[in-house]
Amino acid sequence: MPIQTYNTLSRRKELLKPLEKGHIKLYVCGITSYDFCHIGHARSALAFDMIVRYLRYRGYTVTYIRNFTDIDDKIITRATEQGVSALELAGRFIDEFYVDMDRLGVDRPTLEPRATEHIQEMIDLISELIGKGLAYQAGTDVYYSVNGFPEYGKLSGRNLDDMQAGARIAINENKSHPMDFVLWKGSKPGEPTWDSPWGPGRPGWHIECSAMSRKYLGDTFDIHGGGQDLIFPHHENEVAQSEGASGKPFVNTWIHHGFVTIRDEKMSKSLGNFLTIREILTQYHPEVLRFFIFSTHYRNPLDFSETAMQDAMTGLDRLYGCMAAIDDLGTTGLIADVTEIVSPKDQDKLRTIEERFQKAMDDDFNTAQAQGILFDAVRIVNKICQQLPARPCHADVQLLKETGALIKQLAGIMGLLQEDARTYLARKKTAMLLELDISEQEILKLIQERKDARTAKDWARGDNIRDQLSAKGVELKDGADGTTWVINRDHR
Repeated sequence: MPIQTYNTLSRRKELLKPLEKGHIKLYVCGITSYDFCHIGHARSALAFDMIVRYLRYRGYTVTYIRNFTDIDDKIITRATEQGVSALELAGRFIDEFYVDMDRLGVDRPTLEPRATEHIQEMIDLISELIGKGLAYQAGTDVYYSVNGFPEYGKLSGRNLDDMQAGARIAINENKSHPMDFVLWKGSKPGEPTWDSPWGPGRPGWHIECSAMSRKYLGDTFDIHGGGQDLIFPHHENEVAQSEGASGKPFVNTWIHHGFVTIRDEKMSKSLGNFLTIREILTQYHPEVLRFFIFSTHYRNPLDFSETAMQDAMTGLDRLYGCMAAIDDLGTTGLIADVTEIVSPKDQDKLRTIEERFQKAMDDDFNTAQAQGILFDAVRIVNKICQQLPARPCHADVQLLKETGALIKQLAGIMGLLQEDARTYLARKKTAMLLELDISEQEILKLIQERKDARTAKDWARGDNIRDQLSAKGVELKDGADGTTWVINRDHR
């Protein structure tokens, strides 16, 4: 089945058709580096990390460009507050960005250009626009003339007259039209500047991505991505600049992910309601954040809550638990027929895991549905593991191990199951016991005392030990093979 993606430009799903057979060129707007990243940034990085991984899994070569905006009003303001240069501040937060991305297991793009390394390309592009009558100098600034680009507004679906009527833009007598946007800003005292034909200054934000995407991917490329908040004005202005200069279509497919919200309000630094990635990772494993983000389709809003993160943690534990159960199986023994344990319907589900996973992901990268397919397989595998004889036959083990390897491969497209299952679960158990202020040795000692009490028919003592452990958050389970224990996740 071919891959379908939702194209913001056409407002519908379309078949993905690369300009070059088997090769997809992708550009994503990266961070403005003036602060630590919040989980809204994590969603962007993880969404496109997933998309690139899936495209490569499906056999495509992907050239993935993600930029850094390392000169901007926000950077200059923050640098002034901290008494450092703008480039020093931007460089520091680019380094911090990599710390967060590496902890999240985000693969590095093919190239990560910085705006300040491409000033000449921006100057060249602005010169082209001036030469075509699409830009003009006003004082020490240069502006793009939106009236010169008849299709302005086609990406966002906005009408220029309506935009002008509803615009809340400070009066600027230098502009020919209120919606004209800056391409080059004349220098101000204390700001970083570069020489240009229009005098010393620095580039506007929008021209950066047009210049860098053009340099590395050409006048027209396959996919441009970013958050929904970038559709207007940033991406709309990129279209006007790039198509105005080249006369060619800029991008075939526009992919935009939804916002991360807290109590249904967009998470952002300007609103002050954001959680940084590193704050989240002090409480949760990086794959829990990945699981949470991919539990919702990338285009939909994603509302952050502790309950949602706890649910994600439970789901991830279940995936790792299944992998550990498969790892613990033997390799030889008595004959047992899996067909006697699971229904024909479940057998078919096991045979078609990859096919169904691809069908979900081919439909605009539907990770929420893909997760459900993985859990369908986990449910069946767990049922088989629980019902097979203690020494299953080699054929059964091989089937389960192959299924486990496939689940791990597919989950890896979302960056899940990247650890050894036993290591993950052992560390998780240690952390939870530490939180409950009890050691495994203490638990086993109390279980033995309870066994001795029950042997001596001291039922009251046995019940007292069970209650003592339950109060700590440890639940006992008596079975034919003895007493086992689990941690009660709802214990607080």
